[in-house]
Amino acid sequence: MVVEQLAKNSKLTLKISDVVKLYKAGMSTADIAGKTNVSIRYINLVLKNNNVERRPRGSWKRQYTLNEDYFKTWSNNMAYILGFFVASKDTQTISIAQKEIEILNSIKTELKSEHPIIQNKKTGVYMLMLNSKIMRKDIIEIHGINPNKCLNLKFPKIPAEFMSHFVRGYFDGDGCIYKDKYFVNIVGGSKSFMESLVKILASQNINAVIKSFEHHYRVYISGDDPIKKFSAWIYKDKELYLQRKYIRFHKENK
Repeated sequence: MVVEQLAKNSKLTLKISDVVKLYKAGMSTADIAGKTNVSIRYINLVLKNNNVERRPRGSWKRQYTLNEDYFKTWSNNMAYILGFFVASKDTQTISIAQKEIEILNSIKTELKSEHPIIQNKKTGVYMLMLNSKIMRKDIIEIHGINPNKCLNLKFPKIPAEFMSHFVRGYFDGDGCIYKDKYFVNIVGGSKSFMESLVKILASQNINAVIKSFEHHYRVYISGDDPIKKFSAWIYKDKELYLQRKYIRFHKENK
């Protein structure tokens, strides 16, 4: 009762039951606190009042199954999910967030994960938090994506045959198409990453420009022909994709 009462008056962004699920999934109290906008002390209180068995400090006990070696082997879907993770800017705990739960369910199935999908009660956004040390290591060591250098992130080395799938994943994670003004907008925090993206688009004869803002960069694609080329390129041989954006592209191209 104490915790439930505190939850009503706190800035906690998740349900108490979801906090418990995250801890049982292997996430540390510090990471949970950071994700839920409360103190570590508060998370400890939640666990204590819900009679959750605590792990010894430094120990690791996974409750949910997961293909932790997923990012070791290239495929269309692996490239897509890698792009989605990069766009989420949270490779520290290996988690992704989206308003549409369907794409998270598809990614969860692809990863052979049993992790719960939880919802931020204040924003309505759904989150899939995997918290895999092996995946994090592979993302850093194999793909060169350092979670501590988001503002200086270098574009990862993607095999040419998987590039469109990676870009589709990144676009689904942090891009949009405006139906009224007919242009695509892709957001990123790293100038180097976004400049590389512009060069990759140019290699596909897709004209794009990059603009700088106070805390981020945006790549814009505008005009009938460039938009159609971009759509055709990223959706060729598609498997995983965000249906809402795909439908919007096709409405615009009619």
